[in-house]
Formats: sequence, C-alpha cells, structure tokens
Amino acid sequence: MSTLRPKGTLKIVFTTEDLALTRIANRADLMWEMMGSLHRLQIRDGGATMDSWRRQAHLRLTETGLLPSVRALLLPLAPRGPYFPDFLTPIEAQLSDENAIQALLDTPRARIQHELDLLRHSTGLASADLEDLARGNLQTIARLGNAAAAYCDTILTPRRPAIDRILAQERAILLRHLSMDGIEQTLAHLKPTIRWRPPTLEVDYPPGLDREIHLRGRGLTLIPTYFCRANPVALVDHRLPPVLAYPAPHRRPPDTGATDALAALLGRTRAEILHRIALTPGGCSTTELARRTGVSQATASEHAQVLRQAKLITSVRQANLMLHHPTRLGNELLTEARNARSG
Repeated sequence: MSTLRPKGTLKIVFTTEDLALTRIANRADLMWEMMGSLHRLQIRDGGATMDSWRRQAHLRLTETGLLPSVRALLLPLAPRGPYFPDFLTPIEAQLSDENAIQALLDTPRARIQHELDLLRHSTGLASADLEDLARGNLQTIARLGNAAAAYCDTILTPRRPAIDRILAQERAILLRHLSMDGIEQTLAHLKPTIRWRPPTLEVDYPPGLDREIHLRGRGLTLIPTYFCRANPVALVDHRLPPVLAYPAPHRRPPDTGATDALAALLGRTRAEILHRIALTPGGCSTTELARRTGVSQATASEHAQVLRQAKLITSVRQANLMLHHPTRLGNELLTEARNARSG
C-alpha cells in the first residue's frame, strides 16, 4: 500500500517595508521561460496544447541541429528534481533578453562551481559537459551561453506572441488589484497555489520540501510565467534578490474586436499596434511592438509616431527604451470599437 507524501511549503515572511517594495515583473522573463520550457520537454503535462508544443519543439531542435547541445548542456541543468542552479535565472533578464544572456555568460566561475556542487548532491551531473562546467571551463561557459541563446531563439521566439498575451493579461489583473486594493489584496489574488496569511506568503512546494525565506526589507519580485506549470519557484540562495516565479493562468484571448473595428479608420497594422499598447501595463517598447506585430522596428516607430500625433498614445523614454502608453482617448476609441462590434 502506497502513501502520498504531504505537500511541501515555502513560507515567505514579509515586513511592512517588504510589502512596500514588492514589485511585479514588467516583461516576460526569458530565463524563467527557458527553464520552464525545458521542464515541459521532460514532463508530459499541460494537455493537448503542451503535447503539440513538445512535438514542434523537438522538430525544430532536430532541424536546426541544436538537439545534441540541448541534451548535453541545457536539459541536465533542468532536471526533474527539486533543484536547478540559480545562476540560470538572473534578475538582469528583467531588463532585456540580451541582458539575460550576457548575465549568464558573466556568472563568476566560483558561483557556477558552487551551484553545480548543489546540483551534484541533489540529482547528480548528468553529462561530461556539466563536469567541465563545474570545473569553470571558460569554453564550456561560452557554449552554455550560445546554447541558451540559440534555444530561446528557436523554441521561445515562435511562442512569444502567446507568452506575451498570457503574461500581459496577468500583469493587468495584478496591477488592477494593486491600484484599487493595495499590495495585500494583490498577494491574496495569487491563489490557489499561493496563499496570503499575513505576514506570510505560503506557497505550495514539492512533497517533502519545506523552506522559509525572510525578506528583511528587500521586497519581492513576482514573476508570472507561461511555461511554469507546476509549483511556484523561488531562488535557493538567500543572498540574491528575492523572486517568486509562478504559473500565470492561461485565460482565453481578449476580444480583438477593437482591432477589427479600427482597421478601416487607422489601418490594420496601426490598429493592431494601438491594441497591443493597450494590452501592455507599464508601457510597450518599440522593439516589443515590432516583434508582436511582425513589422520592422523602424515601421513600428513610424506607426507609433502617427498614433502619438493623433493623441492616441503617449511615449516616455526610460533608460534606453521608448515606452508607449495609451491615452484616455486611445482607450475610449478601443472601447467604442469593441462595443460597436458586440452590439
């Protein structure tokens, strides 16, 4: 007779200062999505949608010749066990995809060696390449960075529109809770695998695994993810900026009637750009607009300029990014078009 092992629990303990410093990731995190997708390749879950994705991913990896390096370097770093190295999900991924890969390449060798020792004790090092990586071999570190970049480009980029849509919906809901009800109600929204029991956030963890993290004034970054389908995940090293990556609910696509109704007025691409900007809390960059609508960055910039001149969007420079936001008039135009379609 078999007995079910009790679920593990992660407890994240907040102070008042931590509540004020809690943040919501403003973009899809390339490295968390990479790790989640590597897990999905190994675990038959997620229903028909993930089954179809797994078949397509395996075909792309085979056609591009990436399958050997993914099997030798990436999959062994994402075992089905309870641990994978923290250096694979750097916080710099919140800045840009390029920063994510560069942070991976810049990981100090001592840190790689330490975290691979933890992996060795958890599930073992499943390839000779990981043994080289554990010795701090610079060529293998470079190969890891190249393999990660190629994998993300081959496997994640084709899925990016769906990823961005799902995560934009979740961010919009979180930001609505935050603006209307405050951070505690935002944390309470994260159920059922996450429960807010002040001053502690209780998170479902794998059976037999219990942890407690005291934030101590550092705050927490909430990272909704597309490919994370099981338990939420936190970093093991308590010295790193605290994050919690969790599965974003896969809701139905939003009504695109606004885009259809506006196409005759603005042109289909421009209407789609306005719609995409409105779906992106925190602002949508020109690069993101180009990727999501399938046009060049120069073309996206030209369309955004026309929308700005029409007072349908505003644009604000933040660091090296130009972030676009819908104006009240832009939102009203989208709403009127949507209402006209549904009526």
